[in-house]
Amino acid sequence: MLRVIGKRLLLLVPTLFGLSVLLFLWVRSLPGGPATALLGEKATPEAIARINEAYGFDRPLIEQYLTYVGKLLQGDFGVSTVTGRPVLEEFANRFPATLELAVVALIFAIAIGIPLGYLAARHQGRILDHGSVVLSLLGITIPVFFLAFMLKWAFAIQLGWFPTDGRQDPRINATHVTEFYVLDGLLTREWDASWDAIMHLVLPAIALGTIPLAIIVRITRASVLEVQGADYVRTARAKGLMEKTIRGRFVLRNAMLPVTTTIGLQTGLLISGAVLTETVFAFNGIGRFLRDAIFNLDYPVLQGFIIFIAVAYSLINLLVDVSYGFIDPRVRVQ
Repeated sequence: MLRVIGKRLLLLVPTLFGLSVLLFLWVRSLPGGPATALLGEKATPEAIARINEAYGFDRPLIEQYLTYVGKLLQGDFGVSTVTGRPVLEEFANRFPATLELAVVALIFAIAIGIPLGYLAARHQGRILDHGSVVLSLLGITIPVFFLAFMLKWAFAIQLGWFPTDGRQDPRINATHVTEFYVLDGLLTREWDASWDAIMHLVLPAIALGTIPLAIIVRITRASVLEVQGADYVRTARAKGLMEKTIRGRFVLRNAMLPVTTTIGLQTGLLISGAVLTETVFAFNGIGRFLRDAIFNLDYPVLQGFIIFIAVAYSLINLLVDVSYGFIDPRVRVQ
């Protein structure tokens, strides 16, 4: 297992190298050059020359790339052209909010998606099965921003059951240790702060987790249906094993491999796809910060975000591969 992990980490090196080359060439291929992109089309030649000299854009491309990679290896992703602060520092301040939202959305998707998909497969052709298929189709087709607006209008504005925006009520004098607001409230025993943070997470998490929920339902249903007809399941029934044992040990466990892969992919999408959800609910995370960076042409932030997502996807896929060995002993042996 350690050898597999080592190989996967080594494969991360050429992936990030290729990505760094593409990002480097992308910025240099902007109309008018990166200096014009930063300053705008009405920038004076003197201002462009100052930017080129300050950022080293007037140096040879090879020298620029080596400098760029050297800074990346040192954890220097550049400075935001809008806030004037290091990109890595901006990410560190906002990443806990996005991660907290993504985790809650993933828990929501898994807790409902796997049982619903399993029950739909067990009751194939019945009302529960047809209902789960229709709901999953609706979950995939409804745009995230539209669902977010509808949830906010119905449950926050009309009914007043949940807060309308933000991560926590500003009137609560909460102590933030880790910047994960729910966890901070538990660690400091500020139960009101933790509960308020949970209430602020409910609607954004549902909006963000609906598409992963629909996909998990469909994959779980298809996988369980396939496994139920396998030879080893029929053999287990012929041997007289209890139905509970067959469902847990033979059906559900073997059906979890494609479901686990789907969950891993959806985890990366939750982190990278939180832009619209965080914008609707004024959730101060990476997604909202990225939206501002796109509108303000903050290229250092965009480059840093792309590299961050690439690393996150690679590590999540590594965790998925490792989990295969715990789910299926055959994978462990191979």
